[in-house]
Amino acid sequence: MSVTDSPAARLQALFEGHRLTPTQRRIAHSMVRRAADVPFLSSVELAELAGVSQPSVTRFAVALGFDGYPALRRHLREVAPPEQQPADTGSYNEFQQAVEAEIENLRHLSDALADPRPVRRAGRLLAASRPLPVLGLRAAAAQAYGFAYFAAKVHPDVRLLGEGGTMVEDRVDAAVRAGASALICFALPRHPREVVDALTHAKEAGLTVVTVADSAFAPVAKVSDLLLPAAVGTALSFDTACGPMLLGRVLLEAMCDDLPDAQARLEEFDARAAARGLFVE
Repeated sequence: MSVTDSPAARLQALFEGHRLTPTQRRIAHSMVRRAADVPFLSSVELAELAGVSQPSVTRFAVALGFDGYPALRRHLREVAPPEQQPADTGSYNEFQQAVEAEIENLRHLSDALADPRPVRRAGRLLAASRPLPVLGLRAAAAQAYGFAYFAAKVHPDVRLLGEGGTMVEDRVDAAVRAGASALICFALPRHPREVVDALTHAKEAGLTVVTVADSAFAPVAKVSDLLLPAAVGTALSFDTACGPMLLGRVLLEAMCDDLPDAQARLEEFDARAAARGLFVE
């Protein structure tokens, strides 16, 4: 099955072009994450999955152009080809189940990367921006730091933006004055309002915003020029972000492809590191 024929891709296509409320985006995100199961869920079960009310599910179906949720479910059943049943995870403990859920998130990311064009476009945008601002606040701070750490090995001017409020706007303005053309943002739940404000300011300042987020329906989607989704795990008390981290490394690879001196910079760093004894062999 190609990525464009996958249940998640069909759901994404169904939702495109519709102006959804935040509650409806939550339902849509939950449906994409459980795409194979959704055609067989009742409206009550979908409401519980998304953490919304049952009437919200009905209004969501109507917003998509259906008479109600039963009509939406019939449509999904008609277009859904038979698929291999998922492995039985009933014997797994809660920690194993969290790992299995994260593995499934990575499978979805692999499916999405079957079309490499969005990532390659992002790589070109990031490679061309001098300097390159990297934004990540609160839960996404670690992802932004990791990306900026490695990006600085191949990109001549990487600027990590780790503080919110008016300070981040000042630093965005400084980057624009220095010649920046794009900004990369890592945005993970719960989404801080200040991230949306910062991206709005960045776009108004003329930057092209590339965002790695947990969902195509995340609140930052409306203030991003290119959004690349990678789901987070929610089985534990705190979200796990293996997908966004891996997608960040994929973006680094794509960026290196558009930096002609990337390999020379890496070799130069390795030589200096060896001379200084930076790492224990």
